Amino acid sequence: MKLTFYGHACFSVQVNGKNLLFDPFISGNELAHSIHVDQIQADYILLSHGHADHILDCEAIALRTGAKVICNWEVHEWLHGKGVTHTHPMNTGGQWDFEDFRLKCVVAQHSSSLPDGNYGGNPMGFIIYAGEESFYYSGDTALTMDMQLLPLWAKLKFAVLPIGDNFTMGIDDAIKASGMIQCKKIVGVHYDTFGYIKIDHEQAKARFQQDGAELILLDIGESTTL
Repeated sequence: MKLTFYGHACFSVQVNGKNLLFDPFISGNELAHSIHVDQIQADYILLSHGHADHILDCEAIALRTGAKVICNWEVHEWLHGKGVTHTHPMNTGGQWDFEDFRLKCVVAQHSSSLPDGNYGGNPMGFIIYAGEESFYYSGDTALTMDMQLLPLWAKLKFAVLPIGDNFTMGIDDAIKASGMIQCKKIVGVHYDTFGYIKIDHEQAKARFQQDGAELILLDIGESTTL
């Protein structure tokens, strides 16, 4: 699977020839100045929660591409009010077969409100199943004991976890999460964008390596095959 990082917690993964775009926040990220929102392709947009730094560019990309937006019920209703009607509402614990992939929504411990202040519903993480392979995007979350359930549902090829601390897990808790989900290949997101979440890249990679895990930190616009 090919993963492309667009900055903050926004990335895409190619699954069975389809582009899955997660938490599109690009135009508001000064570090992502090299990325043009109107050039990003998406067949599906997956939203972990309603905060602006995860949903800001969803409307524009969804209306341009016709991508199906997968999100919780509250975000689904909010998007309908903005004319984005090609949505699929879900909630924690539910799963759905989209034919191109299967998805299960899992617990994320965070908050969620929409850019205009409306209630954003429960935040979520996602397990994506594609044939015999699967990966996990936790969304914004604290370390939570619910992560111990993931190995019951999937043998993960890789996981995408926040590592910036302050608003989410930091490095130490992300390492613990790696152990709980039994996945040693971790793509880090949700770091460096704001002063509160700046990290030391080399120190973070070394900490994961000490624990027998690999932390992948991509430059904005960089792709890798996992």
